[in-house]
Parts: sequence; structure tokens; C-alpha cells
Amino acid sequence: MISIIIPVLNEATCIESTLNRMQPMRKRGHQIILVDGGSQDNTVALAEPLVDSLLYSTAGRAVQMNTGAAAASGDIIWFVHADTLMIPDTDVLLKNALYDSAKKWGRFDIRLSGDVKALRIIERMMNWRSRLSGIATGDQGIFIHHETFERIGGFANIPLMEDIEISKRLKRAAGRPLCLPRKLTTSSRRWEKNGMLPTIILMWRLRLAYWMGANPVDLAGQYR
Repeated sequence: MISIIIPVLNEATCIESTLNRMQPMRKRGHQIILVDGGSQDNTVALAEPLVDSLLYSTAGRAVQMNTGAAAASGDIIWFVHADTLMIPDTDVLLKNALYDSAKKWGRFDIRLSGDVKALRIIERMMNWRSRLSGIATGDQGIFIHHETFERIGGFANIPLMEDIEISKRLKRAAGRPLCLPRKLTTSSRRWEKNGMLPTIILMWRLRLAYWMGANPVDLAGQYR
């Protein structure tokens, strides 16, 4: 069984679309766990009929995902963002690919939701970078064997870069990720709102600062 964990905070505009794509997975016996970090909109009311477990925690993706993982009963834990859309049989592909390999964790390729041509270049670069580095981002739907997740101690309780940090530990403990070419569609709202080039520069600057030892708390303030 797969436990799908979705951290949310004020995601009423997209959560129904995300969860509706996953309903065939529930019928196949998989578990959907939604962890709310204190939403002030209609997120919880919209999501509750579409999930198996609704949990609450303080805000922050790392703590929310750890909260969900602590309640997960699946052999595989799959972390999915609230604005991620997928083909309804993606769980079948994940399960088969992971168990056919010796890998203990992995991620998907992504597609950005907008139609602007520049987004196709950006998403291609993101997927290539991940393949070369063996580092996965949260947008790529990180999945991990439950036992491996527990063995490495879950996500570090940091406000930003928790996906980069756990990828580094997973590489050391379990090797490089299984990179699946099936694409998850993630919202391009950040790119379209803030501008594509400024967003690229910001993300690369933050990642470089993190690799050089900057405090994730300080980086989170810059990101916001």
C-alpha cells in the first residue's frame, strides 16, 4: 500500500482538483493523508470527504509531512504538494517501478502548468538537473520506502530546503533516486506571478546559499 501525504495551507483554490485525480487510487486500497497547517480558507471542508485521514499540525511543510508519515500505514510514503495534478494510474506506475528496482526512494519528472513556451525550457532544466545531481524537489513527488524514511529520521525540521536536505541524506543512506519520466503537473503560479527570470535567479541564489551553509530560517524569509 502507498500512503500519500499532502501538506496544505490555504489551498482551497486547487485542493479539490488534486484530490479528485487520486480517488481511483483510494479505490485500489491506497491511503490519502491530508495535514493542515492552520488554513483560514475552505481547504479542510473541501478536502475532508476526499481523504482517508485529516490531521493538523503547526505550519511548515517539514513538520506537516512528518506528522503525516507518523500516521501512515503504507509500505511506501509518497509526498505530494497540494497543487500537483497527475494521471490517475500514477500509483500503479510508482509501485511497479519501485519494486522492480533496487532503489529505496525516487521522484517523478514535472511539468509546469502554464502554456508559455519558456516554461517548457524551465521544466526540462529542472528535470535534467535532478537527474544529474540525484537531488529531488518537493514538486517532483518524492516517494520513499517507509522503513527507509524511518531509518533516516524523516524530514529535518527546517522552514525551507527540507526536500534538498532529505535528498542528500537519502543519497548517503540508500543511493541515488529512481527518476521516473512520468510527469506530475505542478502549478506555474509562482513563475507567472513573480516573473520567470527573477524566480530562476531567486531559487538558484537560495540553493547556492544553502549549499554554502546559510541558515534555512534566513533563506525562508528571503523566499517569502
